[in-house]
Amino acid sequence: MITRRCSTAHRTFLTSVAFVLLVAAGRTTAHAQPATPPGIAAPAHTETARQEESIPTKNLLEVIRDGGVLMIPIGVCSFVLLVFVFERAISLRRGRVIPRPFVKRFLEQLRSEQLSRDEALALCEENKSPVAEVFAAAVRKWGRPSVEVEQAIIDTGERVTNGLRRYVRLFNGIATISPLLGLLGTVFGMIRSFNAIVTAGAMGRPELLAGGISEALLTTAAGLTVAIPALTAYLYFIGRVDRLIIAIDAYGQEVVEMVAAESETARGKGRGRAA
Repeated sequence: MITRRCSTAHRTFLTSVAFVLLVAAGRTTAHAQPATPPGIAAPAHTETARQEESIPTKNLLEVIRDGGVLMIPIGVCSFVLLVFVFERAISLRRGRVIPRPFVKRFLEQLRSEQLSRDEALALCEENKSPVAEVFAAAVRKWGRPSVEVEQAIIDTGERVTNGLRRYVRLFNGIATISPLLGLLGTVFGMIRSFNAIVTAGAMGRPELLAGGISEALLTTAAGLTVAIPALTAYLYFIGRVDRLIIAIDAYGQEVVEMVAAESETARGKGRGRAA
């Protein structure tokens, strides 16, 4: 009898425990978000939560605005750099500075004694290229000692070099100024952040610090973004000018050998020299 009562009590206890576990499991399932099966659209509240957690993006105008007032001069530097890179790329073409057909024809005619002083000078003035200016300076000293002819080429070559290097120094200036503007913007941004800490107690409010820090980083990045291409353009065009000057000097030496008083061409064409 006692054994039967114990068995009944034991079954009642197990039944109660099972019921409690089922109720607890149901509540947990109700609070948990069900997984979305493949091919079924997620609920609207889930999509909203994902959008709130995504990183916001900004366009270029918003970035410039957040960078502060110093983004304006940095932008001007970038525009000037772009314009003069195209200008120098066109002006320093080898075909414009040292036109190969003109140089080849001019030297061949000098070697074959087909040109007098006046004819050679007219060809140089008609061509108007930098190498033609150097040749014209040598032709004007036709029949003079080679020292005088070389000195004329050197003097004219200096003027031609200055013309070829025009605006190239501008690239170096932009490469120097742009990082300084970015650094100044960084200082302004940090000052803004510290003022936010002092006036508004922003140590516990990072959103107030974000504006100043963002301004500091954006101006620094913008300055470096302009300075690096400017320095690259400066080194490239300086190298191109040096190569062109070396080529002009080599051609000038050939002209010296043919028009100086020591050369046979100069003696043969002495009748064409101006008095």
